[in-house]
Amino acid sequence: MIATILRALSLLFTGLFAGFLLGILVLELSLRGFSGTVYIQTQQVALVAIPALASVLLLPAIVTTGLVVVVTLRRRGRAFWLTAVALLLLIAALLVTLIVNVPINLAEGAWSVTSPPTDWAARRDLWQVGHVVRTGAALLAFGALIWAALLRRPAVRGRR
Repeated sequence: MIATILRALSLLFTGLFAGFLLGILVLELSLRGFSGTVYIQTQQVALVAIPALASVLLLPAIVTTGLVVVVTLRRRGRAFWLTAVALLLLIAALLVTLIVNVPINLAEGAWSVTSPPTDWAARRDLWQVGHVVRTGAALLAFGALIWAALLRRPAVRGRR
């Protein structure tokens, strides 16, 4: 029962996180045709609350998926390995976020909207590459968790 609840929470948080990142990707791609002024202003507005939402979704996704791995450690079937892969993908998304995206976010917060840095587009491009990587990792993690959940067969009462 505990594994089932944890698996459901893992799916919920990972799915919400993957969807959240996909939405950000659509916004980022939409901004590519605009000037540095528009891009920076949009980023600075987004940085007010979006990092908190990302943390509220990603950290529980990692914790619940990790707990599913621990709770199901003795049963090392395909569902276990798919869940373990999902956990590694979520950790990869976190690492990309911390190594690539967060430092650029911190810099963007200090940029002047009226006077963008000369390399703003190059930094935007690097941020977007990191974002594509973490979005791909989150989507693959969500897919792996769905597959793992579909592999699990509910116990039939009365059967031994």
